[in-house]
Amino acid sequence: MVESGETDWVSRFADEVISEAERRAPGKPVVCASGLSPSGPIHLGNLREVMTPHLVADEIRRRGVECVHLLSWDDYDRFRRVPAGVDPSWAEHIGKPLTSVPAPPGSPYGNWAEHFKAPMIEALRQLGVEYHGISQTEQYTKGAYREQILLAVRERARIDAVLSRYRTKQAAQQVEEYFPYKPYCELCERDLTTVTAYDDATTELAYTCECGFGETVRLAEHDRGKLVWKVDWPMRWAYEGVAFEPSGVDHHSPGSAWIVGGQIVGEVFGGRQPIGPMYAFVGITGMAKMSSSKGDVPTPSDALEIMEVPVLRWLYARRKPAQSFKIAFDQEIQRLYDEWDALGRKVAEGHAQPAELAAYSRAVSTAAGPLPATPHPVPYRTLASIVDITTGDADQTLRILRDLDAIGTLDEARPRLDRAQRWVDGHVPADQRTRVRDEPDEELLDSLGAGEREALRLLADGLDDWSPAGLTTLVYGVPKIQAGLPADAEATPELKAAQRAFFALLYKLLVGRDTGPRLPTLLLAVGADRVRKLVGA
Repeated sequence: MVESGETDWVSRFADEVISEAERRAPGKPVVCASGLSPSGPIHLGNLREVMTPHLVADEIRRRGVECVHLLSWDDYDRFRRVPAGVDPSWAEHIGKPLTSVPAPPGSPYGNWAEHFKAPMIEALRQLGVEYHGISQTEQYTKGAYREQILLAVRERARIDAVLSRYRTKQAAQQVEEYFPYKPYCELCERDLTTVTAYDDATTELAYTCECGFGETVRLAEHDRGKLVWKVDWPMRWAYEGVAFEPSGVDHHSPGSAWIVGGQIVGEVFGGRQPIGPMYAFVGITGMAKMSSSKGDVPTPSDALEIMEVPVLRWLYARRKPAQSFKIAFDQEIQRLYDEWDALGRKVAEGHAQPAELAAYSRAVSTAAGPLPATPHPVPYRTLASIVDITTGDADQTLRILRDLDAIGTLDEARPRLDRAQRWVDGHVPADQRTRVRDEPDEELLDSLGAGEREALRLLADGLDDWSPAGLTTLVYGVPKIQAGLPADAEATPELKAAQRAFFALLYKLLVGRDTGPRLPTLLLAVGADRVRKLVGA
């Protein structure tokens, strides 16, 4: 069981949910829920919709309490717009259920919804998220909600009264007779339909479609339509007995589905609204708010290409739902990994605070057991520098890692090594990649003064101590020696300036730029003989 702390939000919600579920349905499994619409790429903001209840459900399971996490795929929702990058001809499918829309060109999947569900399903598997998936297309088309639909239609006046509490006077004057069920057209499959008549006694429903088709059906037997969202959601809360389900900030404004649904669930369906924290947006460093409709958004699969499973889980576990945070795809990922590794050391040494320990434990394991981890975790920034300098050459990479951190095989550094390689390959701009010079920069060497030449000689003479610690001492120590200072001298502003100038000179001679990877790592990668050649020694 994860240690609970005053600031551990997961444990506090688990306490509340267990207590509430026992009051509502004694002896039955606790039900947590999420909902995702596969209308486009399911991005890292959407992942919070799943990770929040996952973490709570997992904590409940850790306590030995039976808990199910339902994940509703809202694949019976209408296709609203064609995302960027998809053939504009797909606009002819607007209004159809997502499962009736062809997958994007070249996709191996049978329809639009399955195409966008597939990568999320795989990402959730990697993340250790245990859930029970529900296709809303299957639920509606097999008649699972038939009684709930008939009830909602019978109570349409009561539902309309709830909705009217949030309408402006102008909107109230313009509203047509309210009907909570939207048929999909039998002919064109779209929801561009209008209910023209309904008989409560026989459940006969007549509708017309903008395509010109119209028909009369018996709602008690009709399975080609769905409840409108503000009725559908509270219906499912009651139907499934949901005790916990979070939702985004956009659902918590006056008149929104969460607010309205909280009244409809009790007044119409005889259920209760779940405990439902509002969760804040998740951003990406260097990007605006994510939107699936724009098409080009980072997904959980994209994040798992460049970071290990525990690190991505940790980002969602350490922040309370109402706190926003960003996920790094740029250089910030190196700082993030430094922070993660520092936490790991604190945990190992027994110095972590309760909330830190709880978030770490939830990141590295689930109730089912530990998640995959790198056996020998070399710092991410170091790995990134190595694969950048070596352009991914396995033999060179292993040679450096053996010198640097006593790595026996590359598998000991995986999967972190592979994540760093993919980050360098996919997210480091070409003009920031490191390319070691093939030949010395004779023009620059000829222009150097006596002090700079002496500094390069001192460096070349000191390369015999071929270890990360020795090389670190060497590159910082050369300016100290030139200033007549001892190796352990305090860094003064003047000394720091001299060190920066020396580092810049080395980078220019080795890689042709003013900056680059950490110098000890760069020197290890280049090798002593080649370093001496490039610095003219």
